Amino acid sequence: MSGVDAALLRRLRAEGRAVVGFSIYDLEQGIGVVRAAEAEQLPVLLQAGSSAFRYAGREPLAQLALALAREAAVPVGVHLDHATDPAEVDACLRLGYTSVMFDGSALPFGENVRLTRAVVASAHRAGAWVEAELAGIAGDEDESSEASAGALTDPAVAARFVAETGVDALAVAVGNVHGIPAAPVALDLERLERIAQAVGVPLVLHGASGLPDAEVQAAIALGVAKLNVNTELRRALRGALLALAADPPAGDGIAALLGGAIEATRQAARDKLLAFTAEGPTIAATAG
Repeated sequence: MSGVDAALLRRLRAEGRAVVGFSIYDLEQGIGVVRAAEAEQLPVLLQAGSSAFRYAGREPLAQLALALAREAAVPVGVHLDHATDPAEVDACLRLGYTSVMFDGSALPFGENVRLTRAVVASAHRAGAWVEAELAGIAGDEDESSEASAGALTDPAVAARFVAETGVDALAVAVGNVHGIPAAPVALDLERLERIAQAVGVPLVLHGASGLPDAEVQAAIALGVAKLNVNTELRRALRGALLALAADPPAGDGIAALLGGAIEATRQAARDKLLAFTAEGPTIAATAG
């Protein structure tokens, strides 16, 4: 089965829909996400990214995700999330990643443009699409920290950045944070609408885990075509492991020990897929 390409991303935006990118750290999470996608017959992204490499190693985790994608009965893309080193991007492209995110948000604008443009050229030669970031998104993607929103994406600067780099998708900061926010988040939908009109490419919303479904659905209606989810999967896995410790099964069979982690991940992924990508009426955004 083919992966999630740039054409699908553009079509999803045109239809007011989105694909979910789930960050994974191990085999159990990967299996759970793919099973959820197959059951709902929906495309999905396995995000085996830079921070997860520190846990599992780049090539082992990458090859695991790529194998799951090849065997899936629905389109599954393998995405490099939050790469800050072009060499890491090139390594993942050689392995067969179908999309990459270069995060130059901590760099001066000109340097971000220069490096992102080079990543776009490399990725497009490899048949992959590129997501980039302009204004950094607050919070820690690997911890459910109580973050507060930081700087917001400027629509005019975003338009210039997209035009100068040729990226296929842009991650936006419109009040969203990585992890679970310290206080309830209200997305700046008016700003999001202006960004969408200015840049013309599909937008990406990081930190979808900590947002009410209605907020996310409103963002999708305004041009967000990719959503990142991490916290719910980590919490599902943690909950399954703690339950196992409290009431361990008899024997030491691995399937009995880890099956609950897979099932918990599958259910968490399914909940997000149904909330954000299933067929149904679109919740209209009330921007302005």
